[in-house]
Formats: sequence, C-alpha cells, structure tokens
Amino acid sequence: MMVVNTLETPRLLLRPFHASDIPDIVQLLQDPDIAKTTLNIPYPYSEEDARAWLDIQEKERKTGTGYTFAILRKEDQRLIGAIDIRPDLHNWRAEIGYWIGKPFWGRGYATEAAQAIIRFGFEELSLNRIYATHFADNPASGRVMQKVGMIYEGTLRQYTFKNHRFQDHALYAILREDWERSNL
Repeated sequence: MMVVNTLETPRLLLRPFHASDIPDIVQLLQDPDIAKTTLNIPYPYSEEDARAWLDIQEKERKTGTGYTFAILRKEDQRLIGAIDIRPDLHNWRAEIGYWIGKPFWGRGYATEAAQAIIRFGFEELSLNRIYATHFADNPASGRVMQKVGMIYEGTLRQYTFKNHRFQDHALYAILREDWERSNL
C-alpha cells in the first residue's frame, strides 16, 4: 500500500478524506448541477452516500487501485471538492476525475488540482498516460483538461447511461513525454 501524502499547490491542499469531512461533502453535493455533470454522484446526496464513498476510497488506497483527495483551500482549510486518480499499473496509465462545489466554480481550482494529480501520477506512480472524460454537454470540464495539457482524442458515443439518456463522453489524455516537455 502506498502512503499518500498531502499534495500542495499555490492555493490548495489535497489530502485523503476523513470522516470529519462528511458534513461538508454532503452539503457541497446537494446541488443537482454537480450530479448532472458527473458520472457517479447521485442526487440527492446523503450522509450514507458519503460514508459508503469514504469506505470505497479506503479500500482503493489499500489495493492501489485509486487515490482520492479532498481539495481544500489553503487560506481557510475549507473543503471545496474532490479529485481522484485510478491507476492501471499493468498498462502504466490512469484515469482522473474531479468535482468542485458550485460556490467555487470558475476560479481555476479544478485546473490547479488537476495539475497536482497529474504530477502525482507521473512522479509518484510512474505512469505513462493519464486520461479523463467528460460529458459532452459539460464543456467547462473539457477546458480544465485542455489547460492542464491534455489532448482531445475523440468522442466516446453514447458511452454511459445517466439522467435518463445515453451520454457521449469527450476523451482527453496526456502522455508522460508531453508532460515532461511542458514542465522543463
């Protein structure tokens, strides 16, 4: 099991979630717009949902199949969202996903957190490829992916079923060589 330390950016701290975060998680995820733009977040969101999610995170950390971080603002230690990375070490790749509480949208927090998780993936997990998808009707998430150097690779048509319809996903990825070139 890898020990996951806190990751730090100029404005953010990324750390594993604690049970004490549950009230803040539930409060942030009471917005239907977050559930609408993410694959696995239900609405309404309950304390039981949060407890189950924390249990999953612990199991994934122990098995090395996922690392989920709480995103906190440094200035006030306020929980503002989450980001995760799910490695497939056999293929030297991982998928990332994130959400930011609606009161904190549009401030660059997702981009800053994604830069940190990509660095973690390449430096700590020795990955070669990191990818992400977003619902085609959520272009703001695609802009985050572009800002962190991910390249659009295509659309996965009718890839998932959510919100009573099939959802197209836009696929983005960054390779280690791209990241190294951009971070010299």
